[in-house]
Amino acid sequence: MNVKRRRMTAVAGPARTLGALAAAAALALAVPNSAYAAEGILNINGQDYVNPSGCYGFDWFPASITNNTDAIAEVHSGPDCTGSVEWLVYPGETYRTDTASSVFIL
Repeated sequence: MNVKRRRMTAVAGPARTLGALAAAAALALAVPNSAYAAEGILNINGQDYVNPSGCYGFDWFPASITNNTDAIAEVHSGPDCTGSVEWLVYPGETYRTDTASSVFIL
């Protein structure tokens, strides 16, 4: 009986450890992404977005993106933040485009 108990413990220990590590990793990845938003104002074509997060589309050209947040804004060539990244708008910068269709900011 002691042999079986030792085998079960030897198998259960690593499995339990791996399960705990997987849960911790999932929590570490999920929490910051869901709770974070840029602080400040993202202005797209005169429209202010306070503490923005995610994707913002536009169809008014030429488009003007002013990033007064603490995060980098990615200007995408396609709608819904698809396509290639046309430009990175760093905090404090303004970018004008005739070709992009959306902006992503964390």
